[in-house]
Amino acid sequence: MPVIHSMGMKFAPGDESSNRSNECPDKLPIEPVPSSALGPSRAFSTRLFMILILASTSPIRRQMLDAAGVHYETARPDVDEDRIKQGFRGDDEKLAGALAAAKALSASAHRPGDWVIGSDSLVSVDGKRFDKPDGREQAAAHLRAFSGREMVLTSAVALARDGAMDWHHAEQARLSVRPLSDSFIAAYLDAEWPEVRYCVGVFRLEGRGVQLFERIEGDHFTILGMPLLPLLGALRERRLMPA
Repeated sequence: MPVIHSMGMKFAPGDESSNRSNECPDKLPIEPVPSSALGPSRAFSTRLFMILILASTSPIRRQMLDAAGVHYETARPDVDEDRIKQGFRGDDEKLAGALAAAKALSASAHRPGDWVIGSDSLVSVDGKRFDKPDGREQAAAHLRAFSGREMVLTSAVALARDGAMDWHHAEQARLSVRPLSDSFIAAYLDAEWPEVRYCVGVFRLEGRGVQLFERIEGDHFTILGMPLLPLLGALRERRLMPA
């Protein structure tokens, strides 16, 4: 890392003094102080060597980690989600977990030694899974399909290192969508488009999406798109965050 290199190598203390001692032989050379006498160093934390990567382009997931005080970098995962979803046999928690793991592993393959977070969310209504809308018309169709029904939102998060899965967790939340009129759907999309185009379920709970629901059961962070509290616990267990 450039900062560590420049502080630890290029500008090593004592070089100038040792040169001057050669020029003035009548003066005693200055000997370096043993590192043990300096006490514990706070300039170089192990955190500098333990890089955490978020394999996601989701703004809300970045906001969650930022607000929680997590230090990380971002990487774009290279995952064919449609291929994973096609023919997948298992419930939504297993599928969300598989997608989160695939994202973490895709970035981990290019970042040896680093810890990588992958996360994904799914929405189902009456047993039918809904993807992110392709356009505004499909978004309106999704909202009409959600109207007056219970939405099951599943979010999963995974940790990988050196191309191998280390940990994963999935949770579900249930959101009761109130009856939505066509006029409300049009006004809602006027206000929220195109931001909700990138949201499974066509809503942002931190925005006007809260107006879609009459009852919500489940963890707030899970609904936002990532089970944050279990993730923070896993990071502490691996000493990637202070305990």
